[in-house]
Amino acid sequence: MLKNMDITVLGAGVAGLAVGTALAQRGAKVTLLEQADAIREVGAGLQVSPNGAAVLRALGLQSASDAGSVVGQAVHLRDGYSGDTVTRLDLTSRGQTFHLMHRADLIEILRKSAEDAGVEMQLLQRIEEVDLSGSQPRLITAQGAERNVNFLIGADGLHSKVRAALNGAAAPFFTHQVAWRALIPAEADAAPEAEVHMGAGRHLVSYPLRGGTLRNIVAVEERRQWAEENWNMRDDPMEMRLAFEGFNPRVQQWLEQVDEVWLWGLFRHRVAKCWHGNRAAILGDAAHPTLPFLAQGANMALEDAWVLTDCLDRLGPDKGLPAYQAARAQRCTRIVQAANGNARAYHLREPMRSVAHMGLRLGGAMAPGLALKRYDWIYSHDVTTPH
Repeated sequence: MLKNMDITVLGAGVAGLAVGTALAQRGAKVTLLEQADAIREVGAGLQVSPNGAAVLRALGLQSASDAGSVVGQAVHLRDGYSGDTVTRLDLTSRGQTFHLMHRADLIEILRKSAEDAGVEMQLLQRIEEVDLSGSQPRLITAQGAERNVNFLIGADGLHSKVRAALNGAAAPFFTHQVAWRALIPAEADAAPEAEVHMGAGRHLVSYPLRGGTLRNIVAVEERRQWAEENWNMRDDPMEMRLAFEGFNPRVQQWLEQVDEVWLWGLFRHRVAKCWHGNRAAILGDAAHPTLPFLAQGANMALEDAWVLTDCLDRLGPDKGLPAYQAARAQRCTRIVQAANGNARAYHLREPMRSVAHMGLRLGGAMAPGLALKRYDWIYSHDVTTPH
């Protein structure tokens, strides 16, 4: 049913480029509108877990994603102060592949695939308002120009205009947590592993990127001081160093190398109540923003892109859009809730911290695969295979 269907996608992030590719590969005529002057992403790593990798594979992008990533072997949970291992999760034990990628590399892979599929990309298209009250979605640009479109998909992120048009304005609340992100050169013998260094009210995640030449750092601190929900706000590296000055020498060595750092506030958003209506739909962060404590933001966006495309193709808009939300809402809500839980677990204070770490050590010794197995419902889910 997608053959020659005219679809406009707002946003050229992971969600927008993935859904544009998937739609165009099935015959839709896709126009992608991006407010920036180029399709690019800078400054951050991400993890593509097996559930997201399944979508890349189905889109014909397995070779490109394999070449553009470090294949993760393990996740080390460490005591932030001593550096001692609390438990180690073997990512190879279940025959699945976890990709550690620079976000810019994934964006470039998806940009090229969208272009190859025939997606028309229009830059410098800043949409200030979306009107869904008429027979067709109507877009109003920053310059005041109006544009009617046949069918609209909002992949326009945390502050989605399409979500607002479907659900009304919503006010997220500050979690009293902030996060820094930075890149440094990786040590020559960097293991292909993610490390989580846990402390009271703070934690730091790090893993290698780009063939082990770069090290990605994301550091989170609980604090009362508000910070803007904006990935592109610079901060002084000394602020991050001071927040983690009691952590182990390995972390200190990494932070001493940081000369450029970004800071953003972590806000909790509700999963959207309505994902579609009046020839429009939302996906990715526009539908279900998540805190970055399960590394599932990009993976949920990839899953959404596949399911939305498949539902539209098999069922058409009238039946496909309700089927899409029914297939995705409960799973995405559960993942968002699990990420919220991880935030609490990483930041425990004494005496619960020592008790929890002891439990993780005992569990890792007695049942090594159990900690990872509890996430099978995330990682083993393949939206590209009929259920």
